[in-house]
Amino acid sequence: MRLSFRRRRNGKPRWPPLASAGVALGAWATGLAWFAGEMPPTAVEEVPPIDAVVVLTGGSRRLPAGLELLAGGGAKKLLVSGVHPDVVKAEIAGADRRLQALAECCLTLGYEATDTVGNATEAARWMQREGFTSLALVTATYHMPRSLVEFHYALPEARIVAYPVFPETFKRDGWWRWPGSAALVIAEYHKYVLARVRVGLADAVGVRAQPEAAS
Repeated sequence: MRLSFRRRRNGKPRWPPLASAGVALGAWATGLAWFAGEMPPTAVEEVPPIDAVVVLTGGSRRLPAGLELLAGGGAKKLLVSGVHPDVVKAEIAGADRRLQALAECCLTLGYEATDTVGNATEAARWMQREGFTSLALVTATYHMPRSLVEFHYALPEARIVAYPVFPETFKRDGWWRWPGSAALVIAEYHKYVLARVRVGLADAVGVRAQPEAAS
């Protein structure tokens, strides 16, 4: 079957709408496959020496992983970013006396952030106030690619170690076979693309968000 290309008045063929849609769909699918490959496949077994741990709220296993890193002595302090205003340190530490002691000395709850951009901004301000230059970023594997974009933008000089966690409800392997996981990956992919575009445009015009001065 031959495709018929109509010619414009200037003699150039007019690309059929169906072919254009096919190219766009192919590009989208290729990008989605690449993004899925960027989701960390396994947990980090060993974290190099770092100043801080930053946990992004919004999913299971993130906070326990961050507390475990802090308790292991590999970091000086822990920031939990995006905490609900009603949450206090005592709730996070629970009845564990070791965690209660860590909470008193080394835990900061961040109440300002409401999204990933806010998480990065809140963490950048906290890092500057504390004089820290390296961190372990704790979030879900599907959220990690976008989080790294935002954190590298907000903290361009910091060393950031990705520390992914794997919620039980999310199926990373074969995600396309699970409707819930597929919807989550596709949504994160779209948000990731928007984040890359926004950060790219900001860099192109020389605009970079600056954290508040250290106090």
